[in-house]
Amino acid sequence: MNPKDLSINVGLLGLGVVGGGVVKALTQKNTFIANQAGCSIHISRILVKELDKPRTVDVSSSVITTDPSQILDDPQVHIIVEVMGGEFPAFDYIRKALQNGKSVVTANKEVMAKHGPELLELAHKNGVRILFEASVGGGIPILGPLTKDLRCNEIQAIRAIINGTTNYILTKMTYENMEFDQALKEAQELGYAEADPTNDVEGIDAGYKLAILASLAFQTKVAAQDVYCEGISRLTAGDFRYANELGYVIKLMAIARNYGAQLEARVHPVLIPHDAPLAKVNGVLNAVEVEGDLVGKVLFHGSGAGSMPTTSAIMGDILEVAGNISRGLSTSGFIPMDKVMTVRSISDLITRYYIRVTVSDSAGVLAKMATVLGNLNISIASVMQQEADASDQTAELVITTHPSREKDIQQALKELENLDVVREIGNILRVEE
Repeated sequence: MNPKDLSINVGLLGLGVVGGGVVKALTQKNTFIANQAGCSIHISRILVKELDKPRTVDVSSSVITTDPSQILDDPQVHIIVEVMGGEFPAFDYIRKALQNGKSVVTANKEVMAKHGPELLELAHKNGVRILFEASVGGGIPILGPLTKDLRCNEIQAIRAIINGTTNYILTKMTYENMEFDQALKEAQELGYAEADPTNDVEGIDAGYKLAILASLAFQTKVAAQDVYCEGISRLTAGDFRYANELGYVIKLMAIARNYGAQLEARVHPVLIPHDAPLAKVNGVLNAVEVEGDLVGKVLFHGSGAGSMPTTSAIMGDILEVAGNISRGLSTSGFIPMDKVMTVRSISDLITRYYIRVTVSDSAGVLAKMATVLGNLNISIASVMQQEADASDQTAELVITTHPSREKDIQQALKELENLDVVREIGNILRVEE
């Protein structure tokens, strides 16, 4: 039989924004897709929560179901595409699909961050694939290069901006002097931020994605809970002005580094130099910088979310699996994650720091603070006095340090808070040169 006469059936779990994009791609580009895959691909069944809910795409009622077994247990369905989001029931459906010998394509970062190694092993055991390019970076092709093109490299570091919501907010605060609440409200009005933005603004979403990236890059099992996460809600417009005066911009960064038997995995706001490539990644765009021992530094940059960019990544995975089926090739893939590595505590981090503190506007303040820092081997690199307030006789100091250990900085903050001349510790940010 001519491979192009073969029809591959897809079961789609979810018909939201991304699910609708997949439907559009498979209907509007069906001839192009068939030529790329060497077979026709069509959606045989779609799982939804509500049968009568209005849809953004036109689909026949005959293919819509609220019963997952009609898709997961149907021997005529070859590929499951999961775009429901959330950990449950998505994880259970993906696991059942793999157990039933169906390959899976998913955009689910939470499931892959928490259960990725287990699902990859299950897929390999059952001779099928689970592909998840869309789970990190939307339309940016990053997981494929990590597992294929860069596989001969020992990956030394990953530095990434992988949450479009927070990057939009930080861009507004950088260039329009907005406060956090104002920038968040605008992001919500434009549809970039959810009504409950916690996962985005507290770094949880980026933490899921970093767990996936680090697991693949370092070929080890990095659990989502092992990634240190800190959000952007404490940032003020003043922090951005001070950062600019110091020659930096502020970004929410996801950082992973390889230290042999140990690795670093952390998400938090950082100061990065104005001229750094990642400093120029603005709006809802994402970027992932990978450093390998052979390739050096490479930067992947593009749309990190949205229906069409995410659909692009999903369709690439669908084509890969369908193409293998049409050519009679094995659909089984194996990604090793057998290196034994431990994740370093954030308290062991050594970097430079930015500290903003409100103090009494009086003589001897800096000397008292310098004594506390000096006793903990923290060396001051620079001090700026900002915005003295004559009405309550306070001033704002911005201190930057030479490379210091996180646990020493945290201890210093506790001791500084107890000084009679310190009114408030405004913020602390790490510097990523």
